[in-house]
Amino acid sequence: MKKLTLVFALALFSLASFSQKYAYVDTKYILENIPEYIQAQKTLDDLSEQWENEIEGKKKIIQKKYQSYQAEELLLPPEMKKKKQQEIFKLEDELNQFQQKKFGVEGELFQKRKALIEPIQNKVYKAIKELASVGNYDMIFDKANQTNILYANPRLDKSKRILKNLGYSVKK
Repeated sequence: MKKLTLVFALALFSLASFSQKYAYVDTKYILENIPEYIQAQKTLDDLSEQWENEIEGKKKIIQKKYQSYQAEELLLPPEMKKKKQQEIFKLEDELNQFQQKKFGVEGELFQKRKALIEPIQNKVYKAIKELASVGNYDMIFDKANQTNILYANPRLDKSKRILKNLGYSVKK
């Protein structure tokens, strides 16, 4: 009888040691409830819109110059044609440089996003890591992208807990 009890206890212990604890968070929900993130995103959107308007203005200038060139192309001497073509090419090149400077891979928008958004994201990820440590979670999934989670039990959602741990009020 003692052997049976011992075997049963060992079986339960081994099952318990193999069980894992899971949770998930919705980082989109978390970030949308952080006022600093909302303000940072608005700042980025405003900058982006401003630069897009500048780009559209430059495109219109180039288009007008090109239409003007086409209208008088037949009447211009070759050196004047070349000069006007170079002027248009120069404006197009400046436009491309402006777009790269503002929206390129290492452009101003990327740098501004990094400066404004990254610290907030790091704070959220640190809070998630702390939750995993304190709650002994083996894995915490992110529901925001919904790429791998087909169903999630709402009791496993720790998004509101993360917001509370960060000191933000929680929407119901």
